[in-house]
Amino acid sequence: MPYTKTRSVSWGETLLYRLLRTFLRPYRRELTVILVLQFIGTVASLYLPSLNADIIDFGIATGNTGYIMSTGGWMLAVSVLQILCSGGAVYYSARTAMRFGRDVRSAVFHRVGEFSAREVNAFGPSSLITRTTNDVQQVQTLVVMVCTMLVTAPIMCAAGIVMALREDVGLSWLLAVCVPAMVVAIGLIVIRMVPQFRLMQERIDAVNRVLREQLSGIRVVRAFVRERAETKRFADANAALTDTALRVGRLQALIFPVVMLMFNGSSVAVLWFGAQRLDTGEMQIGSLTAFLSYLMQILMAVMMATFISMMVPRATVCAERINEVLDTESSVTPPSAPVRELRTRAEVEFRQAEFRYPGAAEPVLRDIAFRAEAGRTTAIIGSTGAGKTTLVSLIPRLMDATGGAVLVNGSDVRAVDPDVLCDRLGLVPQRPYLFTGTVASNLRYGKPDASDEELWDALEIAQAADFVREMGGLDAAIAQGGTNVSGGQRQRLSIARALVRRPDVYLFDDAFSALDLATDARLRAALRPHTADSVVIVVAQRVSTIIDAEQIVVLDNGEVVGIGTHHELLDTCPTYVEIVQSQLTTEQAA
Repeated sequence: MPYTKTRSVSWGETLLYRLLRTFLRPYRRELTVILVLQFIGTVASLYLPSLNADIIDFGIATGNTGYIMSTGGWMLAVSVLQILCSGGAVYYSARTAMRFGRDVRSAVFHRVGEFSAREVNAFGPSSLITRTTNDVQQVQTLVVMVCTMLVTAPIMCAAGIVMALREDVGLSWLLAVCVPAMVVAIGLIVIRMVPQFRLMQERIDAVNRVLREQLSGIRVVRAFVRERAETKRFADANAALTDTALRVGRLQALIFPVVMLMFNGSSVAVLWFGAQRLDTGEMQIGSLTAFLSYLMQILMAVMMATFISMMVPRATVCAERINEVLDTESSVTPPSAPVRELRTRAEVEFRQAEFRYPGAAEPVLRDIAFRAEAGRTTAIIGSTGAGKTTLVSLIPRLMDATGGAVLVNGSDVRAVDPDVLCDRLGLVPQRPYLFTGTVASNLRYGKPDASDEELWDALEIAQAADFVREMGGLDAAIAQGGTNVSGGQRQRLSIARALVRRPDVYLFDDAFSALDLATDARLRAALRPHTADSVVIVVAQRVSTIIDAEQIVVLDNGEVVGIGTHHELLDTCPTYVEIVQSQLTTEQAA
């Protein structure tokens, strides 16, 4: 279900309550059924000690076997009713909690899917994974426990007090002493647990981050013989999490001895003072037994509420982290009145575009102005950190320009319907990524209805057909991230994936860096006739890749310092000359 953000939270309303209220609202009918079943089951369980007291006082004490049998049969019927109601309540509670968890995970997933690169980097992939899985699991578990235990607790506590007073008012002062004593004792422990739970979630993030880095960079770790250092780094993060978990565990372990102490102490007090009332004839043995049962049930209700209170601090922390994701608006927002029709002639234009990260002293890009036309290759080159990838990211709205405008086919990308914009673009990112599946499923990622013939045509152009045939054809398996193919093969498959769509604009963000010079040359030659009617924008580090481009844009420190052909820039742009001289000989450059 869609998540509706609440702008203000009242004094008594926590983020946990807001999350529960939002995502449990569709299940009000199930919650009502749970409440009714729990009420009936609890009342039935509270009625049993009273029946037991009657059997003792009016059946066993008087030797009335018929009364014992009839009342016992009634107790059996009440017990069956209690079992059925409790079982039904648990069933509906579990189903409601599972659906709640599904809805929250879906909402977090879709919100993250709306994030731009800026928001994803701000949270970090490891933290987003933890928030979507572990954090949601903690809140989901709380929902189960609330529906199965906490709903019962106030009913049992209130009704138990009434039934206990009905049995004997003279011992009622024990209730006023035992119940508050248990609440205070457990409350002091729970208060100390709250900061530890928050720290635990942060340290789970840290373990996930370290593990993810080590798995992603395993080749680098082994190449530089850093296994011991990385093992120690993981051990430190793991030890920090373990220490926090142990502190929480010790506090949790302290709760149960306190509860048992209160239980046993209360039982002794009831028997001690109840025996005196039995001796004076103010109370019957059945009533004493029933009062003791009711006191135990009342304390059990308090214990159940306490058990839930142990989970509330951690669930509250998790809810805060979940709400932080849900409340974060993407810096890339869909237009209110989107443009759904674009001009047929392909064109990309930057009009004094600027991009600045929030709080940054200087923009990453400033005053970017140039036009890329159909049938011409526009290359972007510059030193590392010049802003090349950021510039290309503004076209598909992976990030939005903070100043000026970026136009595709004559329309500002911020005003174009996102689906329409994506249909016109074919992006090959700087770090090509392949998904678990087959070669065919990856190539059809942007065009699900593409035929096998279209796939093979794209593979031929991308110089990937030969190795795909050797792998077993279009049905060859691709591992997660494309780890079962080389870097150059991943790049060529990513290029083929973009070619299958036949878009108006091709964006190659350093997409030829892993190719040898011969393959690079063959691929660029094969691309020319295929992209004759499209805009081609190539980000490259190698001058040889873009030397034949009709337009070369030179970036330096986020600014355009030169635009022209290779030969024009050699005469007019010192920055370009410096790049060329660092890569090519004088004869090659000429």
